[in-house]
Amino acid sequence: MNFKDQNIVITGGTRGIGAGIAKGFLEKGAHVIATYAGNDERAQGFKAGLGELGERLTLRKFDVANSEAVKAFWHSMSEDFEQIHVLVNNAGIRMDGILASLDENAWDRVMDTNLKGTYLMSQGAVLNMMQKRFGRIINMSSIGGVLGLPGQSNYAASKAGQIALAKTLSKEVGKRGITVNCVLPGFIETELIADLPEEQVKEYKSQVPLKRFGKTSEVAHAVMFLASEEAAYITGSTLEVTGGLNG
Repeated sequence: MNFKDQNIVITGGTRGIGAGIAKGFLEKGAHVIATYAGNDERAQGFKAGLGELGERLTLRKFDVANSEAVKAFWHSMSEDFEQIHVLVNNAGIRMDGILASLDENAWDRVMDTNLKGTYLMSQGAVLNMMQKRFGRIINMSSIGGVLGLPGQSNYAASKAGQIALAKTLSKEVGKRGITVNCVLPGFIETELIADLPEEQVKEYKSQVPLKRFGKTSEVAHAVMFLASEEAAYITGSTLEVTGGLNG
């Protein structure tokens, strides 16, 4: 997989799975535009920690759920780069709680970031990619969108929505040479699950056939495959990276 001279946009690309994906593409020669919502110190620290690879990393700060900010971002992409080859919709948050007592704000914030953000970013990407009749859009969904883990009704709904969006969009843009797919990670070692109680971690690991949580690099390899020329005939599909925890 060679991404030399390709421009890759990764939302939420400075931490967790997003950072792993960004590093993977950088190692394969790409220029990466990583977006983030708020933590300047964390974003700059990620860039600095990449060493020479960081020279091909561009950071952009905005909220993917803000339509005006997204429009401004894609306008700048059109001005700064001849072509955007890949969009990875990775930005996501969790605000867990059982549905009976789930705060409406928790529902709205998760749906706005995870699903509305995917809609807005994909819309901008399609308009950019159609001009070149080439593009790869990859939604970072979750096995939770298929399994429906207790306490995550908002998160699961947003991730299931990403799958449905990808299947629909793939049929709309296929004739323009754009593919749209989803990667469904299972339990991956990131800060997103770092707040889980120890007993819950043990329980989740016991459910995984491989008896461990995954690494961000293992998710990155799946994303890069779907972004590659070799995956040109794969669209509207989902690829599970779960250690066997199937939906």
